[in-house]
Formats: sequence, structure tokens, C-alpha cells
Amino acid sequence: MAANDKIKARLPRGLHDRDAAEIAATRDMVEKIRAVYERYGFEAVETPAIEYTDVLGKFLPDQDRPNEGVFSFEDDDEQWLSLRYDLTAPLARYVAENFDRLSKPYRSYRYGWVFRNEKPGPGRYRQFLQFDADTVGAPSVAADAEMCMMAADTMEALGVKRGDYVIKVSSRKVLDGAMESIGLRGEQYAGKRLAALRAIDKLDRLGLEGVIALLGVGRKDQSGDTTKGAGLNDEQIVRLTEFVSVAPTYYQESDPRRRPPRPDDRLYGNQFQQHPVDNFATIQLLRDRFPNSQRLVEGLDELAQIAGLAERADYGTGRIIIDPSVVRGLEYYTGPVYEADLTFETNGDDGKPVRFGSVGGGGRYDGLIARFRGEPVPATGFSIGVSRLLAALQHLGKVDTHKQFGPVVVTVFPDVPIAHYQELVTSLRTAGIRAELYLGSGKMGPQLKYADKRNAPCVVIQGGDEKAKGEIQIKDLIEGAKAAAAIASNQEWRESRPAQFSVPEDKFVEAVRELLGRHGIV
Repeated sequence: MAANDKIKARLPRGLHDRDAAEIAATRDMVEKIRAVYERYGFEAVETPAIEYTDVLGKFLPDQDRPNEGVFSFEDDDEQWLSLRYDLTAPLARYVAENFDRLSKPYRSYRYGWVFRNEKPGPGRYRQFLQFDADTVGAPSVAADAEMCMMAADTMEALGVKRGDYVIKVSSRKVLDGAMESIGLRGEQYAGKRLAALRAIDKLDRLGLEGVIALLGVGRKDQSGDTTKGAGLNDEQIVRLTEFVSVAPTYYQESDPRRRPPRPDDRLYGNQFQQHPVDNFATIQLLRDRFPNSQRLVEGLDELAQIAGLAERADYGTGRIIIDPSVVRGLEYYTGPVYEADLTFETNGDDGKPVRFGSVGGGGRYDGLIARFRGEPVPATGFSIGVSRLLAALQHLGKVDTHKQFGPVVVTVFPDVPIAHYQELVTSLRTAGIRAELYLGSGKMGPQLKYADKRNAPCVVIQGGDEKAKGEIQIKDLIEGAKAAAAIASNQEWRESRPAQFSVPEDKFVEAVRELLGRHGIV
């Protein structure tokens, strides 16, 4: 191949490679999530990454363009297939297909990659990991309350302390009722309702002013891009602003984007930060402001049940919060919706304080499985964005994504048969120790450089002279690095921890195991 014919190595936009350290940290985090889900009685199920496009149904952004929003292709039988956009739609297909043999309620969890054919951006990937749990066949909102409790337990199992997270709960019935109360009832206003919900969903990012702009004619962002608004009139915007501003007081008063002023501050007083909002007071405020919508009242009754169950189980206001600004973006939610929200601040790339916000969410979707069966099937679920949560836990110092220690490296010399070195490395592996035989070319210097790049904890050295004596040299690369960094006055410390030592050949496995144990390497 000519030099100018070489293919440029490049990663597609919106995707990223993962190294061994990130994979190990993800695996550890996933196991902690799995332990919580299984403690709640959920069992594993796995569905393929590819589904028939029509199975994804109303989750698709545009039915007429099946490759918009999802990655799709046409099979040889002229049927459209798509990479899964989430883990819920495939579960609905699985439950419908196996309905009669599954115990109901059916409780399952799934973990895997999902794919979105969307414009990538900071923290917005086209492929990412999700970990879901769902209960199918339970109509009671007790199932939704349990999901919220499990979400709280999961955050704490991952090391996020109370006060650094909150599970926010609202209801699509409440949101739809608010829309009805301002005159957006009926199919003819479906587009305006959806646009208004999307505007409210951006409260975290854009603040109240941004939401107001999107409820009206639209807004222009800093890049100059314009987003079309919902086109509501002034009275409708005021009413929805009143709805959104019934916000819980765990937000900081100093952050006007997160906690807009409201006329009902008298309920909490000036020191509201020391007095967490009462969930039942939030519900009552909504009852008072929107008394004429039966759908909203129905949703508030369900939220009151969830708040009561949470309080009785000691998951009260400090952990599970009624927050009417929670929207959830999917159109198939029919009842309670919830988000796991990280409340602590960290510094962004520009040095300014930022909040991670939502790292998971879910809700009730009683109509999704009905698409396949023609009868209502109640269901509710919760999904964790593993990739986003991992980034948040890194900032909290709860996961270590630094380079992991590699295997023990057995070096080679030309005056010793390679088969003998293979016996040495096999002895280490048989003892359960990660080990590799150096298979490159070069003298001892390049071999040690290789071991350094592999982050090996130690190397095994045996040339012809050592073999004749029945000895093996073990070079402790961890202590060697510490000794190199030590100042001259630390000579006694360095001598007490030799970076290289000799052991009898029949004792070298035990010596390596003791070295690894000393450094806390399993």
C-alpha cells in the first residue's frame, strides 16, 4: 500500500474508547448496582442489541424516518431493524412475547449498551451504558415508591452520601393536568404540549428565563442557534411558570436558576435552607393553584401515596422529593416519573462551578406493553446512566480510574531455553497470579521499560548464572519507584525495603505472592 493510500485512524463522533482502568471501575460500579437490585428481588434478563424497528414504536423520534434518532438498517427480507435506543422498549417486547410463562409481577434488571443517532456534544454520546430495573404487572404506586427507594439505596451503595443526591418525583398526570388547565387539551394541541414539556425539562440547564423563552417564541443560545418555542400566549406562560416555581427547597437560594422566587415563600420563611420542604406542603400548593383539573388531582393523589410510603420507610423528604419540574423526556410515561439527581457542585472544564444533575430516572409506562397485547399491562422502571454516573463518582473520589497494576512480567535471556521461562510463568498462573512472559525482542533494558509501561508490580529475572545457582531475582518495581523518589537522607528507609532481592527458585511463587500482598494487590 502506498503511503498516500493509508487509511486515517479516527474515532467516529459521539463515541469513545475505554481503557482497562475505566473498564475495571465500571465493572466494580455495576456489581454494586447489581447487588442492590438483587436485594430488592430483581432477577437478570438479557435482550439483543437489535430489535425490529416497529417494536421500538412510539419511542422513535420520527416513524416516517426510521433511521432518525436510532441507527437502523433494512434486512434482506425488507424489514427494518434498529440498534436499541434504550433497554425498556426491548423489555416490553420480551414480556409480551413470554407473557404467559412469566410470573407477575415480573421483576427484572438489565445492563448493556444503548445507541442514539443524535448530534453528539459534551457528555452526550451515541453509545453509552445503562442499567435498568423494571416491575411489570404491579398497578399500585407502591411499585413506583419502591423504585425511588431502590434508587436512593443505589446512590448510597456507590458512595454518594445523603445530601449529595436526591430522588425527585413528579407525575405525567400532574404535568398533563397542568397543560389541560391552561387550555392545551386534546389531540390538536399535542405538539404544543410536547414542546412545553420539553421546555420545562430544561429548567436545570437554562433556568427560569430560558424556560419562559422556550414556552413562548423560542430562544437563541450563545452559539447563535435558535430553538423554536412552544408558542404559548402570555397567560399560559404565567400559569406554567407558577407551576414550575413550586420547587423544593433543597436547591440553594443563591442560585436563582435552580430556585426562582415565588409568592409562597412565607410557607418556609427566610431560613428555608435549614428547613427542608415538606412533600405534602408541595402537593397542597399544587392543589391550591390548579384545582380544576381532575387529571392533575389524580396525579397528586398518587404522589401523596408515594410521599407517605417513603416517609414510613424512612426515605422522607431529605432523600425523596416531590418536584413538579421533573418531566422525563419519553412520551410513553403515563404516571409517576422520577430522577436521581446529584446535588453537589464541582468545577467544569472552564473552572466554573457546575452540577452533575440527573444520572438516572424512570417512571410508569402502563401503555407500552399494551401495544403488543391489546390490553393494559401496568409497568414501572428505573434506569441508571452508568457512563454519566461513573464520571460523577470520579469527581467525588468514589471510584479509581487510575491505571491499574498489570501482570507480573517474567523476563527472558538468550542463554536459557524459552521453555523454562514458560514453566515459570505457568507456575505463577497456576497459583492464581496474573503473569506474562515477555515475548518481544531486546536486552534487559527494553524488557524493564516494557514492564514499566505495563505497570507491572514486579519482574522475575533469571539468567544463566542465576539458573545454575537455583535462584531467581525479583525486582519490586513499586518499591523501586518509591526509592528513586526518596531523598538521600532516607537511605535507611530504602535499605529496609530492597527493590531487588534473590530467592530460591522453588520459593519464588511464594515470594511474588508475598510481594503482591504487601502492596495490597490481590
